[in-house]
Amino acid sequence: MAEQYGITGGTAREIAASVENGVSAGALGPGTALPPVRRLAGELGVSAGTVAAAYKELRDRGVVRTLGRGGTVVAAAPAVASRRPPKVPAGLRDLAGGHPDPACLPVLRPPARLEPVPGSHRAAPRLPALEEAARAWFARDGVPAEAVTFAHGALDCIGRLLATGLRPGDAVAVEDPGFHHLLDLVPALGMRMLPVEVDDEGMRPEGLRSALRAGARALVCSPRGQSPLGARFTPARREALLGVLRDHPDVLVVEDDHNAEISGAPAVTLASGGLPRWAQVRTVSKHLGIDLRWAALACDPATLARHDGRMLLTSGWVSHILQSTVADLLTDPATTRLVSRAAETYTVRREALRAELARHGVGSRGVSGLNVWVPVRDESATVNGLRTRGWWTAAGTRFRIASAPAVRVTTASLTPDEARAFARDMADTLHESEPVYGG
Repeated sequence: MAEQYGITGGTAREIAASVENGVSAGALGPGTALPPVRRLAGELGVSAGTVAAAYKELRDRGVVRTLGRGGTVVAAAPAVASRRPPKVPAGLRDLAGGHPDPACLPVLRPPARLEPVPGSHRAAPRLPALEEAARAWFARDGVPAEAVTFAHGALDCIGRLLATGLRPGDAVAVEDPGFHHLLDLVPALGMRMLPVEVDDEGMRPEGLRSALRAGARALVCSPRGQSPLGARFTPARREALLGVLRDHPDVLVVEDDHNAEISGAPAVTLASGGLPRWAQVRTVSKHLGIDLRWAALACDPATLARHDGRMLLTSGWVSHILQSTVADLLTDPATTRLVSRAAETYTVRREALRAELARHGVGSRGVSGLNVWVPVRDESATVNGLRTRGWWTAAGTRFRIASAPAVRVTTASLTPDEARAFARDMADTLHESEPVYGG
């Protein structure tokens, strides 16, 4: 209870700092209720307005949230926290990381020579060859490519889009289950998350409509290869989502198409739907190499101006050595063939595991991407049971807000023989967990 931690301070800033210190030290855990404004004001001998200002500052930074009549509580995932995965124990087969198979990646060859430049690249931050390749990449899938720019990876780009388009305290509609790093990023920016249920076709329209009516100023979604569920947009779902979004023209729509080349699903995108404020982010880390921290961004002109204006004030530009490396890979025919084979391989491996699980009566989700999502009743029981059998999987709690428990299994490097063994062990684990953990 908050009463057990002595909140102190005579100003709004001091009171906010005291609460945040309690959160950081663990004395105020997630869900802990803070004292009502007037009561705390009386205890500290300050005005109710001072305490209200302190709570607002904490709310804007994502440290606490307000539940209406339920009062103010410590946020479930405060901005000081991070959902980092646990270290893989020695001797276990790692199926938790969500990473591509190294055997499906090209060898990275940075340019042998890059001429020095006077001053900086701020006046010309993008290499023309890579900008041309990025435009062609977007245009191939029907994404408008008139306004294109670069960033240091998808999260760097999404964070800048949200920070320049919204204010602390604003709400963002996010997928549930969704990408765990994004679920950390939004509260770290001082914004609130409104979860939207996801099925095999992506965000559910009725859930998105509810989030927008609740005040969401932006949404972030994946059109295919969604992590962790593996959802992908269908044409019908795209039209339904666009129908909802057209009633909210001020909402910033951000698509994270990080698995564009290897998702195993066609391009079906909201970006081509004529929305006033939109952005699509694409990266190469999943199909060209995880060390290539580069992202391409296509968006409306106003969003691009905001993004680039903020970037010029910070990092300025993406390394031209990195840009040159990516440009060579994107235009190399041998690399294109390798990536095409990788996409086929990932599809075969994902579908092999789902088929084996189904043979044992175990349901799963994963129509695209590198992972399979297996609903379970008890995540800890399942993860620990698989651990005793030599497998390391990811508990779904890192990816969930309000959705049901599950475990995520990365299939990128899982061979069909391993899939058979894993499915058998998963079925045995679920069967054994029922009398102990309730299923």
